[in-house]
Parts: sequence; structure tokens; C-alpha cells
Amino acid sequence: MSHPQTAHNRFAPGTFARPSAPAPVRRMAAAQTRMELTLFLRNGEQLLVALIIPLAALVALVAIDFGAVPEPRVDHAITAVLTMSVMGTSFTGQAIAVAFDRRYDALKRLGGTPLPPAVIIAGKILATLILVTGQTVILGAIAIAMGWRPSLAGALVGAVMIALGSAAFSSMGLLLGGTMRAEIVLGLANLIWFVLIGAAGLAIGVVDLPARVADLLVVVPSYALTDALLTADNGGLPALAAAVLLGWTIVCGWFAVRHFSFT
Repeated sequence: MSHPQTAHNRFAPGTFARPSAPAPVRRMAAAQTRMELTLFLRNGEQLLVALIIPLAALVALVAIDFGAVPEPRVDHAITAVLTMSVMGTSFTGQAIAVAFDRRYDALKRLGGTPLPPAVIIAGKILATLILVTGQTVILGAIAIAMGWRPSLAGALVGAVMIALGSAAFSSMGLLLGGTMRAEIVLGLANLIWFVLIGAAGLAIGVVDLPARVADLLVVVPSYALTDALLTADNGGLPALAAAVLLGWTIVCGWFAVRHFSFT
């Protein structure tokens, strides 16, 4: 006797004769971006590095008379704090997430789906840009409440510099997370993050440096981004710092594409 649910074919003949068409690239990228955002927001450690620690650093740099940071302190503190926040999301969070996705074969399984590798990377980049935008708005609003008064032109140039910095640090994160073991990435990414925070602090005058040393430090991406934001806030155009960030993006991006491993 036939089962009631299989007594007749519920699908019209030819329904499965042709495979279904893949979703448009735009929809695939949007779905991947949503997934990346959800995973990030569920990770308390990444939120700590990307927002909570930078917020605490902003309050401390403004409230405590520390180092040789010029007045108004909030104008200088916010630039280093924004750099710290961008690094937390684009570099540290990106590197660790990619490394552990590789370790647990999550990227390998994604690579076996109809989702193109370019869409996987695009989803990570788009999610990072959205997160960086949100962090920048939150930290900027708090800095404004503390007395920061950026000009419209300075804010626009600063937004471009943050985008360049995010691209540079994302390239670094993808290179690190896509080529090394997860346990090594976990320690190395946090160590590099702390070193880069120190360079950002040097850019705002935590330690009074000779001019020659400051000129050499501009090749460090965190120093370059902080210096670019300071220059933009003062109404200047940070061409050299922008070129440094673009150079890091090109070099690390090229190596990441060439050596990135899904397993």
C-alpha cells in the first residue's frame, strides 16, 4: 500500500529537470554581509577590542594629564582612539575570525558552496566597513559631547582616511589570518595590535619625539592613520599618510590574494 504522502507526485513533471539559477551576486553578498555582522556582534571579545577599550582610552586620555598631548586634549585623543577602534575591527578581529574559520573548516565548507570566493571576501569587507562606520559615529558623538568640534571639511577628509585605514588593516588581517595557524594568529594579532596602539599614541604626542623620528614613523600604518586624522582635523590634506595607507593596502592585499588558504 502506498504511503498517503507519496501516493502521487506533488510536483509538476520537469520541475527538477534543470538546476535552479543561483541568486544574484548582490543578494549573495548581502546575505554574507549579514552573517558576518551577526557573528561579530555575538562575539564579546571583538566588541571589547573594537569599542569598549577605545571608549575607555578616550575618557582616560582626556581626563588624565598624561604625556605631552597638546590642548585641547580631546582633539588629539579622538584621532588615536579612532585608529585604535579601526584596528580592533579591521585587523585584530578580522585576522582572528578568519584564522578560526579556517581551523574549523568553516571557510572550506563555504568554498564548497555555490558562493564565489570573491563574494565571501566581499562580505567580510562590507561587514567591516559597516562596523567601522558605526564605531566612528559612536566614538565621534561621545568626543563631541566632550568638547571636540571638527569642521565639515575635516570630517569629510577624516572619513576618507578612515576608509583607507580600514582597507589597509583589513588587508593585513586577511593576510595574517589567511596564512597562519589560528593559535599563532591569536597571540600575534593581539601583540601587533598593542604595538600599533603605541605608534598611534606617539602620533598624538604621548611622548615628545625628535622630528626625524616622527618622519620615519609615518611608514607605520597606525601612526600614518592617526597623523592623517590630525592633519584633516586641522584643515590640511594628509597626502603622505594617505599614500602610506594605500601602499599597505596594495602590498598586503596582493600577498593575501596570492597566499590566502581556505583550509
